[in-house]
Amino acid sequence: MRIFKDLDLVEQLGSGIPRILQAYAQDSFHCSENFIRVTFPTTESVTQTQQDTQQDTQQDTQQDTDQDTEQVRVLISGMTDKKYSTAELMELVRIMHRPTFLYNYLQPAIEAGLIALSIPEKPTSRNQKYYLTEKGKKSQ
Repeated sequence: MRIFKDLDLVEQLGSGIPRILQAYAQDSFHCSENFIRVTFPTTESVTQTQQDTQQDTQQDTQQDTDQDTEQVRVLISGMTDKKYSTAELMELVRIMHRPTFLYNYLQPAIEAGLIALSIPEKPTSRNQKYYLTEKGKKSQ
């Protein structure tokens, strides 16, 4: 349904079935007991050159790096010389979803050497705290 919404064939998700059925031939739909398969016919070529693929990958990587860098900056900018628990750091950057915080903020900062673990031999310890490294202090 998300594809149909992106193509403006429905006003909201779950509506517009008659318009979809008018827009595509019946042989575009294959219904079985557990799923529906829709084949979208096209008149345009959808092949991409290897160079285009490499450029797209480089752009995506650069965007991810820029985003990670900004999120890491936000994280370390609020830290002082004390040691922080994960919950304290999440509160500091106002992120409530733990996996998002760990993946987008904390892990990139640790990998960049800006934040270190107080108990490095037990990274998943419930008593784990995080602190700014010298490199992190210089980056603030």
